[in-house]
Amino acid sequence: MTTPATAPSGNMKRKMKSAARLYAVQALFQMEHSSLTVDQVRLEFLDHRFGAIYEGDEMMEGDVDLFTKILEDAVAWQGKIDQMADRAIVARWAIARIDPTLRALFRAAGAELVNSDTPPRVIIKEFVDIAGAFYPEGKEPSFVNAVLDHMAREARPEAF
Repeated sequence: MTTPATAPSGNMKRKMKSAARLYAVQALFQMEHSSLTVDQVRLEFLDHRFGAIYEGDEMMEGDVDLFTKILEDAVAWQGKIDQMADRAIVARWAIARIDPTLRALFRAAGAELVNSDTPPRVIIKEFVDIAGAFYPEGKEPSFVNAVLDHMAREARPEAF
């Protein structure tokens, strides 16, 4: 049991949730490009990414429960999430034609939109920030914002 002295601060909890979302996008990308199962990828990330040190740089600890929930929900709800993303993509491209990193991002965000209590605006902001990290010079973050806004309004209309 964690004592108040060792429990993460509110700011650290937010950072851990942000890291979990980033790791979930990376894990979903990895699952699509390998023959690994959700359990295999989850264990790999928990063992080798969360808090790991590479070449002197420490990886951020992530919220394990959120990471696991996003992965499992993205797999369980993939059909529904992909259909929502398809309807949201203005260029009328099927999600299968979208960049694999964006596809993983839409699936991770969609998992939270479909099956969590997190406010949609928080989810959108978090995943737009992740898109900005992957595409710092591109238009992708704006695209992600538009697609996720559409997906959120479909998944959780009562929040708008």
